[in-house]
Amino acid sequence: MGLPGSGKSTIGRRVARDLAVPFFDSDLEVEREAGCSIASFFEQYGEPRFRDLEQAVVARLTEADDAVIATGGGAVLREANRAALRQRSTVVYLDSPIAEILRRIGRVERRPLLAGEEKLEVKLNRLLTERDALYRQTAHLVVFTGRHSSAAAAGLVASRLREIRQEPQRPQWGSGGSNGSPRS
Repeated sequence: MGLPGSGKSTIGRRVARDLAVPFFDSDLEVEREAGCSIASFFEQYGEPRFRDLEQAVVARLTEADDAVIATGGGAVLREANRAALRQRSTVVYLDSPIAEILRRIGRVERRPLLAGEEKLEVKLNRLLTERDALYRQTAHLVVFTGRHSSAAAAGLVASRLREIRQEPQRPQWGSGGSNGSPRS
């Protein structure tokens, strides 16, 4: 979990591949169930109805035995989502600085909470203020991703998850030996 643009989907896919488990992106699952894009769903039905559908998807995905799930950035806003994630998963908060998110983020049209007239940096700072404490309360592990490539961040997350699961660790090639200490 983390803010929009923090690398949840990119890093999540790499972690799932490294751990040899399925990957699910809750936003893509919401779109599949809704039959339209999140932006279209937001426009047609509004945020409360979107959050209802998102909650149902998170509940279903957290029932999976062993998988990596990238949640939407706002999934943490619902207590039911926080409880399901915390109780049924090992939650990783990808803590990324706003400057890095601004560098990474693509088209905001696909991200309804980021589209509009307000400056993107202002919106992201507001979301961080609203959500950071919830992310930290929900997470079992906080990983600061600002100074890592997505490959290095994924290697760090996979390594930490193996430690938690007490599995043997595979070598992490190409990580550059960067300091992987999570920031908490």
